Amino acid sequence: MIYFKTSEEIELIKKSATLLGKAHGEVAKSIKEGVSTKELDLIAEEYIKDFGGEPSFLGYNGFPASLCISVNEVVVHGIPGEYRLKEGDIISIDCGVYLNGYHADSAYTYGVGEIKPEVQNLLKVTKESLYKGIENVKQGNRIGDVSSSIQSYCEGNGFSVVRELVGHGIGKHLHEKPDVPNFGKRGRGRKIENGLVIAIEPMINLGSKGIVQEKDGWTIRTKDRKPSAHFEHTVAFYNNKVEVLTTFEFIEQVLTSQYA
Repeated sequence: MIYFKTSEEIELIKKSATLLGKAHGEVAKSIKEGVSTKELDLIAEEYIKDFGGEPSFLGYNGFPASLCISVNEVVVHGIPGEYRLKEGDIISIDCGVYLNGYHADSAYTYGVGEIKPEVQNLLKVTKESLYKGIENVKQGNRIGDVSSSIQSYCEGNGFSVVRELVGHGIGKHLHEKPDVPNFGKRGRGRKIENGLVIAIEPMINLGSKGIVQEKDGWTIRTKDRKPSAHFEHTVAFYNNKVEVLTTFEFIEQVLTSQYA
């Protein structure tokens, strides 16, 4: 069953999303060579709690951290630990915030220092594909239109789309119906209607689409150990138009200042 949200509920999700965007910005300040993934996790947890929220992921089905931190060939659900970032790494930071009874969820993938051109292109195309998907959240469309636009853009650029992991509805629960795959056919799937709130999250691989789960029961990596990128926004369709509730604004302020 899909839970369509009222405009009041969407405003509450937007508050969670704003805190989430700011938490991402705080983490972004510390993404550099030598920092441990555990240190980044602690920054997010403290920031979210300081402003009255709860990290959505902490304790979710037993997950032991506030962030999913996925480095290089790890697609998603990496557990923060003692690993220290190195020049040339890529790192996906996936974070959720629970505030006033509602969740928001977003992810961003960073390069650490200089990264290989083909990996830089992977990040660029994956991020662009997220917005291709968002453009298709519109009146008269279906989830398949969102999915197909992501798939065709990424595969058209020579990358592969993970099949086993998908986006999702979000609201009072972190994961709700409908599923939002990053592959599919136009005109298929659930119709997009007012009150729909979904997390769109392309997970795109440099090599083949195959993935495996590590023995920890969480970490998902590419089968061929080539890099994977992940970007995510929580978006709402209401008043017959789409609105991106989460934001990369605070991340990009940090990245811009680093290169100024």
